[in-house]
Amino acid sequence: MKIGKYRKLILEYAQLVTGCFLGGLAYPLFMTPNNIAPGGLTGVATILHHLFGWPIGMVSLLLNIPLFLLGFKEISGRFVLRSLIAMGLFSLFIDILPFGAMTMDPLLGTLFGGILLGVGLGLILRSGATTGGTDMMAKLLHRKIQFLSVGAILFGLDCIVIMAAGIFIGANEALYALINIYVSSKIIDYVIIGITANKACYVMSDSWDVISRRILHEMERGATLLRAKGAWSGQERPVIMSVISRTELPQLKQIVMEEDEAAFMIVTDAIEATGEGFSSFTDPA
Repeated sequence: MKIGKYRKLILEYAQLVTGCFLGGLAYPLFMTPNNIAPGGLTGVATILHHLFGWPIGMVSLLLNIPLFLLGFKEISGRFVLRSLIAMGLFSLFIDILPFGAMTMDPLLGTLFGGILLGVGLGLILRSGATTGGTDMMAKLLHRKIQFLSVGAILFGLDCIVIMAAGIFIGANEALYALINIYVSSKIIDYVIIGITANKACYVMSDSWDVISRRILHEMERGATLLRAKGAWSGQERPVIMSVISRTELPQLKQIVMEEDEAAFMIVTDAIEATGEGFSSFTDPA
């Protein structure tokens, strides 16, 4: 048990350091040369760098520290140390990585900077840390204006930073920053959740018993019968629910078609499937 615990801890800190490196690398390679201010306090630091030449990482860290001290109670105790490490490393990597611009095309810088930043921040979040920033400020403001959600406040703060970038850097750069925020947020989701590879399938059919047996025996997948009642007919009929991989979907469709061409089937993304036949509960997040 202890070996597994230490292994998980090492993997989490490896993710944290890697995330800080990749996130920091996005700035000298893509974002700083093209004046992309991606919202948040690093966006504020990017604007100040454009105006006064101040180092982005150091300014971002100095802006983060008071917010972190005010809002650290919002983070559970075991994440405080990781978050402090993440703040320090992320800011340090932005300033010290000895790389020049990979492209001076603002669109390429926006897209690839957003991808690299999203991967980095996603790994930091997976490791159980935060880089502080406007998410802390949003939580603090939410205490005072509770009719607005934390997400809405965070979006508003990012919009303020983008508008400031439009004023002090340029309208084009502000528009590129919006694209950058969108790209990085999507990549963060992919890193944290994963690109969905599983499907949750719901089958409504008079041949529910045969279909469910074929799922169990031919596909070797689980099937759950959900109690359901037709609103129009008033008849009770089980609904088959089964979570399968994307590659198994054609086989399930074939089974349903063979048994009941009049069946009704719904297929949705299963963002995460954990348990027997899928990922383990003990796998590191």
